[in-house]
Amino acid sequence: MEDRTWQLRRGEEEIGRLTLEAVDMFWHDCRFEASAGWATVSPLIEESRRAWERGDTETALKLDEAIDALDLELVPNSEGEPITDFLLRIDMDAGSARFRY
Repeated sequence: MEDRTWQLRRGEEEIGRLTLEAVDMFWHDCRFEASAGWATVSPLIEESRRAWERGDTETALKLDEAIDALDLELVPNSEGEPITDFLLRIDMDAGSARFRY
């Protein structure tokens, strides 16, 4: 079976690659590999993760809105349309990502 992978993109810029490892209810758990564009979005994504971890829901939701405003998309490496409306969590320390759409 072929791995299900997506490119995390912002326009033509590749931010990283997600490889599906498991599905947990609505969340897709993936391995994450950063690409050259990671530095352009990492501050928002990392701060969002920290806000969720410390239970600061108000800040986390504002950061999620800011991430959504970046117009990121998940482009499948196989068949299928790009996913443009999704929630994203990335933990660079663990090399993991989760998304739900």
